[in-house]
Amino acid sequence: MAKAGLLSLLCPLLAAAFLVHCHASERKVHIVYMGERRQGDSSPASTPDSMLAGIMGRLEAGLNVDLARCYKTRTNIVALSSRIYGFVELENFLSAVLNPLKSVWYIAMEGVSMDLRQEMEGVVSVIPDRILKLHTTRSWDFVGFSKGKLGAPLEGDVVIGLLDTGIWPESDSFNDEGMSAPPAKWKGKCVAKSLEPGGTTAGTCLTLLTSHPLEIPMGHGTHTSSTAAGREVQGASYFNLAEGVARGGVPNARIAMYKVCWSSGLCSSADILAAYDDAIADGVDIISVSLGFHFPIPYMVDPIAIGSFHAMKNGILTVNSAGNSGPDPYSVSNYAPWTMTVAANTIDRKFVAQVVLGNGQVLSGLSINNFDLNGTTYPLIWGGDAANFSAGASPAIAGFCSPGALNSYKVERKIVLCDAMVTGSQILIANGVGVIMSSSFYSVDFAFSFPLPAAVISNEDRVKVLNYIRTTENPIATILVAQGWKDVMAASVVSFSSRGPNPVTPDILKPDITAPGADILAAWSPLAPPSTDPKDTRRVNFNIISGTSMSCPHASAAAAYVKAGHPNWSPAAIKSALMTTATIMEPGKHVDLEFSYGSGQINPERALNPGLVYDASEADYINFLCKQGYSTTLRRITGSNSSVCNSTTPGRAWDLNYPSFALAVEDGQPIQGVFTRTVTNVGNSSSTYTVSVSTPYPVSITVEPPVLTFSEIGEMKTFTVKLFGPQIAQQPIMSGAITWKDGNGHEVRSPVVVYNILPGLENGIPTSSMTAQKTVKFEGPSMYLKTGILGRN
Repeated sequence: MAKAGLLSLLCPLLAAAFLVHCHASERKVHIVYMGERRQGDSSPASTPDSMLAGIMGRLEAGLNVDLARCYKTRTNIVALSSRIYGFVELENFLSAVLNPLKSVWYIAMEGVSMDLRQEMEGVVSVIPDRILKLHTTRSWDFVGFSKGKLGAPLEGDVVIGLLDTGIWPESDSFNDEGMSAPPAKWKGKCVAKSLEPGGTTAGTCLTLLTSHPLEIPMGHGTHTSSTAAGREVQGASYFNLAEGVARGGVPNARIAMYKVCWSSGLCSSADILAAYDDAIADGVDIISVSLGFHFPIPYMVDPIAIGSFHAMKNGILTVNSAGNSGPDPYSVSNYAPWTMTVAANTIDRKFVAQVVLGNGQVLSGLSINNFDLNGTTYPLIWGGDAANFSAGASPAIAGFCSPGALNSYKVERKIVLCDAMVTGSQILIANGVGVIMSSSFYSVDFAFSFPLPAAVISNEDRVKVLNYIRTTENPIATILVAQGWKDVMAASVVSFSSRGPNPVTPDILKPDITAPGADILAAWSPLAPPSTDPKDTRRVNFNIISGTSMSCPHASAAAAYVKAGHPNWSPAAIKSALMTTATIMEPGKHVDLEFSYGSGQINPERALNPGLVYDASEADYINFLCKQGYSTTLRRITGSNSSVCNSTTPGRAWDLNYPSFALAVEDGQPIQGVFTRTVTNVGNSSSTYTVSVSTPYPVSITVEPPVLTFSEIGEMKTFTVKLFGPQIAQQPIMSGAITWKDGNGHEVRSPVVVYNILPGLENGIPTSSMTAQKTVKFEGPSMYLKTGILGRN
């Protein structure tokens, strides 16, 4: 948050987001995006007050009679940006918020027509205010980053901004002890930990909090923040499970929380754009966004794509979660090439809760089960045998333990076998003592916490349990406390992690990289329930959850670490360093190969010294957008009237200086693509790199020149990659790699993928039918049924 002069020229993205709210009728909200104000333009007509007055004048004139009536009666309005909250009177709001010094701004209001852009000068675009969804200590050790080598002074100069649900600053993970003063570049607030009335701001504090940052009853923002930059906490655990030292990746970095999600689980586009504005103005270095849409939309109406583009222009890399809609293809979200998209992988620990049947069978299920039944056995019943006929439930319905479907007389004091995943609350309501759930999806590679003894077993083991029930007069069972078992299959991409190909730009490989996102222990808000049941009254300081929301802050911390070591590197250079030095994933474990893990798993220490980087500037991304057909809508992304396409000829994305290579081939067409890349030397001043090529059959890859010689730091060299091969159709992903080696430890690796698409989709799947306003909720943390991993289907 910017201090004092909240609306100074330091804020480069927007001045305010507000909703004109008339309780007489409900209306859809649209964002009136004004773009960048031209430097030196001080004409009265260009001021926000004047432009807004013009909009209001049109509304009064009849564009929206109901809204004009609200306006004329001075109805209060509610501001939902990350800066302004509460109710203020309209006439005061105009002068207090729309300061003419703002360089870029937008308005979010009800009742504005989509064709206002054509009706009024100065309006760049009108964007529906869509709702996004959130995507949710051993993990840092697992990636080989037990402790960074840069030290506190360098880490302490980096600020990680998170767009999330808020933060619980009283957590031990945000202890300020030993921290130096915030870096001089920080223009926002430094808020003291104390939540008591009259608490003062501190000169030395870790958590740099924006206005109204307190965590809503979810815990998501506290978890992601502490994963990225939480201090070391000894003896952290979830009810004694996973006990050890909890810490973030860069524990000396600063945290700036921008609250964009609310208790309903909704994250508004208006709030997200406002948060980007605040973060840029405040001086953050990395922006971490564990949010995303559930469906593909064009860049010019995607608030994260727009906000991250402005952040990129200001030297700030946005790190995004890939989404929790896997393993379906084309499910990846946050696919803009100027952001880094992060998949989720397992670590070498999984939580196993064993089920012991009365006949001695022991079945292993996944669950973060902390309830100890002390070996006591209880009667076991299948939910279908306890149907609540009075409520209209059949055995088939009751078998899934649907809400209200269970007969409490039959379930009381019993362990219930359910044919699907449930929160457990249904069993508690029916007075049961435990639950055994079966699922082919949720019993594989990540676990949940439940409000009662629980285990999730495979469908095959469900047959064993049901057979035992059917062949035994008095079946009994017990559920053991979960144990942390070593996962010998790690690292592998988690089943829920969204997959490529890129749905909008097929020639840009997404996701970019993967990071730990399964069963991650991190700080939690005591306001939030610790399990799948929102009515769970237990409270914890640390929780174990899963999601690409958890992998995203891991990658954000890695990016912050590289930024600390190289404060002058561009966002593209930081992203390139992380991608080209990533730990290679085992392809045999992943049928969808790079579409699941991108370049590989983060390796922060190696990324500090990548040797070469693929850099890119705003001009490069504008050229990319022009070739992708955004020539007439370019300024709706850049916000600048000066952004123009020198050529409107469409083209492929092969010359964008990206650290990976993707070639989408239409069915029945030959493999043919020519890519141009430029690398910048950031390693040894005098060095020679030789290319090594791994080629998948039947693709042929040639690189010219095959040797690059550098004589100084910062020197750039250009090379060409040609892919060719026979006609292919219905071919799944084929992957290889191009690696530049200098013989002194630098290996700059870029994956190369070739795959088939349907004819006519070389510019992505159609999105015109997907741009209508939709209500989408967050995709994590995973325990929230309607919006999390459990609600994915």
